[in-house]
Amino acid sequence: MRKTLIASLVAATAAALAAVTTATGASTAGASAAAIPGCAAGSLNLVEDGVLTIGADNPAFPPWFGGAEKTKPWKVSDPYSGKGYESAVAYAVAKQLGFAKGKVKWTVVPFTNSFRPGKKPFDFYITQVSYSPERARAVDFSNSYYFVNQAVVGRKGTPIARAKSISALRPYKLAAQVGTTSYTYITKYIKPSSKPLVYDTNDAAVQALKNGQIDGIVVDLPTAFYVTAVQVDDGVIVGKLPTRGTKERFGMVFQKGNSLRGCVNKALGRLWANGTIKKLQNTYLARAGAPDIK
Repeated sequence: MRKTLIASLVAATAAALAAVTTATGASTAGASAAAIPGCAAGSLNLVEDGVLTIGADNPAFPPWFGGAEKTKPWKVSDPYSGKGYESAVAYAVAKQLGFAKGKVKWTVVPFTNSFRPGKKPFDFYITQVSYSPERARAVDFSNSYYFVNQAVVGRKGTPIARAKSISALRPYKLAAQVGTTSYTYITKYIKPSSKPLVYDTNDAAVQALKNGQIDGIVVDLPTAFYVTAVQVDDGVIVGKLPTRGTKERFGMVFQKGNSLRGCVNKALGRLWANGTIKKLQNTYLARAGAPDIK
């Protein structure tokens, strides 16, 4: 069953890419986008002249990244493929800035390193990094390319799978990846009766769920669909968590003060306005609904 699901996901992703390329022109193989005033490729503040260097975590997972064939050292999915939501958005931004696909380079940067203070080996970073005022003291963020809902994933037939409210989640052992807003949501809003566990990677948290070491993990909703479809055979989305405070958003991360941010924001503005962002979200992130946790 799991092999069938993986094969189906790969096939669906390939078909989705073809549809997006035809419908939106987002593929970098097509004609160049009209230049953004003041943002000529040769004038941008880049790590490497003439090349757009993009950071991402490794492993890179669907639905954010895709591609059955992987360029070393990428695991699971390949950012170079242009498949998956974040890869597709990154190449669409690159195109708006005048970079052909061959002039885009991806570099591995662990998630928590992306928003630490200091010099960065990337022009921007894209791996589901949520904006927060605390993070924004060390790095700069682009405008939103995705607005986020958190979700709880458990296993079918376990008591947590019947939880319908925040209070009903509190008796259970929950976990999330270190440094994520998913972990913050657990500690700030769910406030479970036992201290939540934290893992270096989401992959490790998923393995703990499979091993029965925890009752549930908190991840963003699109990742929850991937976890339950591919990674955990008996996985189930317990529910989508309600928004608390300011609506959470993903943004690209920049070294503090990098003027490239302004040009990326202009590119994103075009992609929102011309419908590319919406089409890419419908292609890569739209799934059947998940129950709401109250």
